[in-house]
Amino acid sequence: MKTIVGGNEYFQKQAPIIAHDNVRKRLAEGGTAGNLGSLKFEAKPQPKEALPILTFDHDVTVHLNGEDIRALHFPSGHTDGDSIIFFPQSSVVPMGDDSVRYGFPFIDLGGGGSVEGMIAACEEVIPKLPADVKVIPGHGAVANVDDVRAYVKMLKDTLAVVQKGVPEGKTLDQLKREKVLEPWKKWNGDFVSTDRFVEMLYNDLTGKQDEKLIKHN
Repeated sequence: MKTIVGGNEYFQKQAPIIAHDNVRKRLAEGGTAGNLGSLKFEAKPQPKEALPILTFDHDVTVHLNGEDIRALHFPSGHTDGDSIIFFPQSSVVPMGDDSVRYGFPFIDLGGGGSVEGMIAACEEVIPKLPADVKVIPGHGAVANVDDVRAYVKMLKDTLAVVQKGVPEGKTLDQLKREKVLEPWKKWNGDFVSTDRFVEMLYNDLTGKQDEKLIKHN
């Protein structure tokens, strides 16, 4: 997460913050989160007190309160620092913003995210989910396995529609005018509207770069 870190300094005083290596790097350096187009947020460098003091590359397990809590890194989903957390004894899996229930997701293309990476993360996680699992999304109500499957299907289907238009030479404006995501209008949200999600998919597929976007080195 690049922008929702306001409580880090407080929580760091209660217990050490653990995160993927890329999270610490991006929080320390700042940058621009967004969809390489109309949706963007400037993230200022965070003070050292807000930075994770324990980081990992691929995965880490914390043994606490009778739980073997495993954090597993999935690259290039919501960002390039995503981790999905498994509480096996409790059958609880927080998925962060790799799975949300407010509508279309925000994929931080400026922060190393991608729709294909998000799909890959979810598809790898689904077989690991027990039937009675409680999935904690990044935003929205608690989910189950079927909810995650429906979410992945939406991602794959919307990606396929936009992916079909790109080699046909269709521009982003054409895809918006044609309302190519009309069948998925129920996913339209106040934060990520249908048009913004088309833009997100298109920019991800084409590698489009807003010339004013500050790239994160």
